[in-house]
Amino acid sequence: MVEKAQLSEAELDARHAEKMRKKKAARDKIMATKTIEKGLLIVHTGKGKGKSTAGFGMVFRSLGHGHKVAVVQFVKGRIDTGERLALQRFDDLVTIKRMGEGFTWETQDRQRDIAAAREAWDAAKELILSREHNLVLCDELNIVLRYDYIPIDEVVSFLRDEKPEDVHVIVTGRNAKDELVEIADLVTDMTQIKHPFRSGVKPQEGIEF
Repeated sequence: MVEKAQLSEAELDARHAEKMRKKKAARDKIMATKTIEKGLLIVHTGKGKGKSTAGFGMVFRSLGHGHKVAVVQFVKGRIDTGERLALQRFDDLVTIKRMGEGFTWETQDRQRDIAAAREAWDAAKELILSREHNLVLCDELNIVLRYDYIPIDEVVSFLRDEKPEDVHVIVTGRNAKDELVEIADLVTDMTQIKHPFRSGVKPQEGIEF
């Protein structure tokens, strides 16, 4: 086999072109079998940073195509996040529900947290069933499910059996329940490698919120 170092630039270019031609042919063959179009249930979970960020990224992507979107914030309702401030500029296409009252360690009131979670979930269901939005982001829903503020069976039953087939739903937050992962179409687990918080760096505007 001829070593790459012995080939001319023209020969390397030709070899690369042939390799890419074969790769494209294989890719086109695979893509031809993908014919289903449906509303997806998407879950972003894990200990790493970027779960809500990924969800909002899809929100902005959908907006770029002129689709209507909705966001229900189950926990961060009291925080003026950069995502929400940016989305307010698209008020003709975006519905935002600030339902959360902060992280559970801030309220220190379980019944209050349960009531807030229920109100947010009812709002999310209404937005999903309305079919007025191409995509609905349930930001930090996994957190209220982790603390059993809403029965997981109720959420799974609704998303599996009642969600309109043409509506995309994104659920974010750590510790996604196995039952939710099981019915989801797309699940991403964010893995933490390094985080500045561990080195004494506080959450900063534009990065953390």
